[in-house]
Amino acid sequence: MADPDLPLWGLSATIKADTVDILNFAAHHLDLGAHRLYLYLDAPDDRAFALLKAHPKIRVQLRDDAFWINKKGRVPPKHQARQSLNATHAYRRKVEVDWLIHMDVDEFLWPNETTLAHHLATLGPEIKCARVRPIESLAGDGSVYKAFMPPDGRRNAITHRIYPNFGRQVRCGFLSHVEGKLLVRTGLPDVTVKIHNIQQDDTMNPDAAELAQVDLCHQHARDWDDWLSHYKYRLSKGSYRSELAPARDPELGGMTLNALLKLIEDDQGEAGLRAFYDELCADTPDLRARLDAEGLLRIRPLRLAEKRQKQFPDFS
Repeated sequence: MADPDLPLWGLSATIKADTVDILNFAAHHLDLGAHRLYLYLDAPDDRAFALLKAHPKIRVQLRDDAFWINKKGRVPPKHQARQSLNATHAYRRKVEVDWLIHMDVDEFLWPNETTLAHHLATLGPEIKCARVRPIESLAGDGSVYKAFMPPDGRRNAITHRIYPNFGRQVRCGFLSHVEGKLLVRTGLPDVTVKIHNIQQDDTMNPDAAELAQVDLCHQHARDWDDWLSHYKYRLSKGSYRSELAPARDPELGGMTLNALLKLIEDDQGEAGLRAFYDELCADTPDLRARLDAEGLLRIRPLRLAEKRQKQFPDFS
């Protein structure tokens, strides 16, 4: 039973993934103490839908192409737009939690030392949103991560020491975002939820704080084959698309990750992309040692299969 003196929290997510990945994501956060999960399936998955719907703490909806055509007459062309619409819908529905976060299916909250509810309880009433920063997984079972580095004037030098070939071109050595996600206090008027931010009227992220005691474990690239299979989509429509801000710091040329990856591929082909991936993501003793020397190695055993069995015992 939840402690009545602690805030209730929940999450929303727009999901298109394998059934096991959907259930892993849900089970992990239920195990952490989430009071409510608002899940929007971007594509039909009858088995996942039935299991999710049967759980008392989950509210699940199918938001496939047929839904959008019936609702708006067309499908929002970018999945980022569908994510924002669904996340805002979850935020504006009847309030069932005190804090709500929008996340992706490959992201897993990890509160350090105590529960997420206890961390949220430390935030003063003036705080409207709290940012959790990502740690990004190395290849493997999703238990080894590189930590986020704040832009404190040392980030470039540290990143270059860890990643000598590409560290000056990729923030923190991360292939994906460093912005993280926002826990938002519920019940605020006129809130629109974006991917990494919120907007209230004309104000972006009002009265925000950093929740440094909580990690966002991001399993962006499980292994080389997984990364390569998503590479073209991310380059054209996803997290590597050309309109995103430069991954390379402006004083070093302002190159976007999109431009860098295209340059590598045009010059060296798949072998060049593999060298890029291996330096940033391969779980080697050398990379672990370099991360550890900088205080940036994180071990986070998520035990997803165990949690899935606990929360969804009828799934095998």
